[in-house]
Amino acid sequence: MKTIKDIMTREVDYCTILDNSYEAALKMKEKDVGVIPVVNESGAIEGIITDRDIAIRGVASKRPGSSRITEIMTKNVITATPDMTVEEAEELMSEAQIRRLPVIDNGKLAGIVALKDLAVHRETDLAAGMALKAISEDRGEIQQ
Repeated sequence: MKTIKDIMTREVDYCTILDNSYEAALKMKEKDVGVIPVVNESGAIEGIITDRDIAIRGVASKRPGSSRITEIMTKNVITATPDMTVEEAEELMSEAQIRRLPVIDNGKLAGIVALKDLAVHRETDLAAGMALKAISEDRGEIQQ
Protein backbone atom coordinates (compact mmCIF):
# COMPACT_ATOMS: atom_id res chain seq x y z
CA MET A 1 0.00 0.00 0.00
CA LYS A 2 1.44 3.35 -1.05
CA THR A 3 1.93 6.14 1.43
CA ILE A 4 1.98 9.89 1.01
CA LYS A 5 5.80 9.95 1.02
CA ASP A 6 5.68 7.86 -2.19
CA ILE A 7 3.69 10.42 -4.17
CA MET A 8 4.20 13.82 -2.49
CA THR A 9 6.09 16.71 -4.01
CA ARG A 10 9.11 17.19 -1.76
CA GLU A 11 10.52 20.48 -2.99
CA VAL A 12 7.85 22.96 -1.99
CA ASP A 13 8.35 26.70 -2.12
CA TYR A 14 6.97 28.51 0.91
CA CYS A 15 6.51 31.93 2.42
CA THR A 16 7.28 32.96 5.97
CA ILE A 17 5.02 34.79 8.37
CA LEU A 18 7.11 37.90 7.68
CA ASP A 19 6.22 38.00 3.96
CA ASN A 20 3.44 40.08 2.42
CA SER A 21 0.68 39.19 -0.04
CA TYR A 22 2.58 40.64 -3.01
CA GLU A 23 5.56 38.36 -2.31
CA ALA A 24 3.21 35.36 -2.11
CA ALA A 25 1.56 36.28 -5.41
CA LEU A 26 4.96 36.70 -7.05
CA LYS A 27 6.07 33.23 -5.88
CA MET A 28 2.83 31.78 -7.24
CA LYS A 29 3.50 33.40 -10.59
CA GLU A 30 7.14 32.29 -10.73
CA LYS A 31 6.34 28.69 -9.74
CA ASP A 32 3.01 28.52 -11.62
CA VAL A 33 1.16 27.32 -8.51
CA GLY A 34 -2.04 28.38 -6.78
CA VAL A 35 -1.00 27.71 -3.21
CA ILE A 36 1.98 28.45 -0.99
CA PRO A 37 2.43 27.09 2.55
CA VAL A 38 3.34 29.67 5.20
CA VAL A 39 5.87 28.65 7.85
CA ASN A 40 7.35 30.25 10.96
CA GLU A 41 11.03 30.67 11.85
CA SER A 42 11.37 27.02 12.88
CA GLY A 43 9.77 25.65 9.70
CA ALA A 44 6.45 24.71 11.30
CA ILE A 45 3.39 25.44 9.20
CA GLU A 46 1.37 28.46 10.32
CA GLY A 47 -1.04 28.64 7.42
CA ILE A 48 -1.50 28.37 3.71
CA ILE A 49 -2.16 31.09 1.18
CA THR A 50 -4.03 30.47 -2.04
CA ASP A 51 -4.60 32.60 -5.10
CA ARG A 52 -8.21 32.76 -3.92
CA ASP A 53 -7.11 34.12 -0.51
CA ILE A 54 -5.21 36.89 -2.29
CA ALA A 55 -8.17 37.68 -4.55
CA ILE A 56 -10.92 37.58 -1.89
CA ARG A 57 -9.25 38.56 1.38
CA GLY A 58 -6.69 40.81 -0.27
CA VAL A 59 -7.67 42.55 -3.49
CA ALA A 60 -11.48 42.39 -3.11
CA SER A 61 -11.14 43.62 0.47
CA LYS A 62 -9.04 46.55 -0.80
CA ARG A 63 -5.91 45.50 1.08
CA PRO A 64 -2.61 46.64 -0.43
CA GLY A 65 0.03 44.20 -1.70
CA SER A 66 2.09 45.15 1.32
CA SER A 67 -0.45 43.51 3.66
CA ARG A 68 1.10 40.92 5.92
CA ILE A 69 0.54 37.41 4.69
CA THR A 70 -0.84 36.45 8.10
CA GLU A 71 -3.78 38.84 7.53
CA ILE A 72 -5.09 36.99 4.49
CA MET A 73 -3.82 33.41 4.75
CA THR A 74 -5.94 30.44 5.77
CA LYS A 75 -4.88 29.60 9.32
CA ASN A 76 -6.57 26.30 10.17
CA VAL A 77 -4.61 24.05 7.84
CA ILE A 78 -5.44 20.40 7.45
CA THR A 79 -2.23 18.41 7.05
CA ALA A 80 -0.99 14.90 6.37
CA THR A 81 1.97 12.88 7.56
CA PRO A 82 4.39 11.02 5.26
CA ASP A 83 3.28 7.63 6.57
CA MET A 84 -0.44 8.27 5.90
CA THR A 85 -1.82 5.99 3.19
CA VAL A 86 -2.89 7.47 -0.12
CA GLU A 87 -6.43 6.29 0.60
CA GLU A 88 -6.45 8.09 3.96
CA ALA A 89 -5.27 11.28 2.27
CA GLU A 90 -7.95 10.97 -0.41
CA GLU A 91 -10.62 10.58 2.26
CA LEU A 92 -9.28 13.53 4.27
CA MET A 93 -9.18 15.77 1.20
CA SER A 94 -12.67 14.70 0.17
CA GLU A 95 -14.16 15.32 3.62
CA ALA A 96 -12.48 18.72 3.96
CA GLN A 97 -13.11 19.60 0.29
CA ILE A 98 -9.52 20.68 -0.29
CA ARG A 99 -7.27 20.27 -3.33
CA ARG A 100 -3.88 20.37 -1.64
CA LEU A 101 -2.59 18.79 1.53
CA PRO A 102 0.65 19.96 3.16
CA VAL A 103 2.74 17.09 4.53
CA ILE A 104 4.27 17.58 7.97
CA ASP A 105 7.15 15.48 9.32
CA ASN A 106 8.56 16.09 12.81
CA GLY A 107 6.58 19.32 13.04
CA LYS A 108 8.01 20.79 9.82
CA LEU A 109 6.84 21.15 6.24
CA ALA A 110 8.11 18.10 4.30
CA GLY A 111 6.09 18.28 1.11
CA ILE A 112 2.65 18.68 -0.40
CA VAL A 113 0.13 16.39 -2.07
CA ALA A 114 -2.25 17.75 -4.68
CA LEU A 115 -5.26 16.24 -6.39
CA LYS A 116 -3.11 15.72 -9.50
CA ASP A 117 -0.74 13.53 -7.47
CA LEU A 118 -3.67 11.37 -6.39
CA ALA A 119 -4.98 11.20 -9.95
CA VAL A 120 -1.59 10.06 -11.29
CA HIS A 121 -1.45 7.45 -8.52
CA ARG A 122 -4.93 6.19 -9.47
CA GLU A 123 -4.04 6.03 -13.17
CA THR A 124 -0.89 4.06 -12.36
CA ASP A 125 -2.85 1.66 -10.14
CA LEU A 126 -5.52 1.25 -12.82
CA ALA A 127 -2.93 0.56 -15.52
CA ALA A 128 -1.14 -1.94 -13.28
CA GLY A 129 -4.44 -3.63 -12.47
CA MET A 130 -5.36 -3.91 -16.14
CA ALA A 131 -1.94 -5.35 -16.96
CA LEU A 132 -2.24 -7.86 -14.13
CA LYS A 133 -5.68 -8.87 -15.36
CA ALA A 134 -4.39 -9.36 -18.91
CA ILE A 135 -1.41 -11.36 -17.68
CA SER A 136 -3.60 -13.49 -15.41
CA GLU A 137 -6.30 -14.29 -17.98
CA ASP A 138 -6.68 -17.93 -18.92
CA ARG A 139 -4.82 -18.39 -22.17
CA GLY A 140 -5.87 -21.97 -22.70
CA GLU A 141 -3.54 -24.90 -22.72
CA ILE A 142 0.20 -24.46 -22.91
CA GLN A 143 1.57 -25.41 -26.32
CA GLN A 144 4.54 -27.74 -26.35
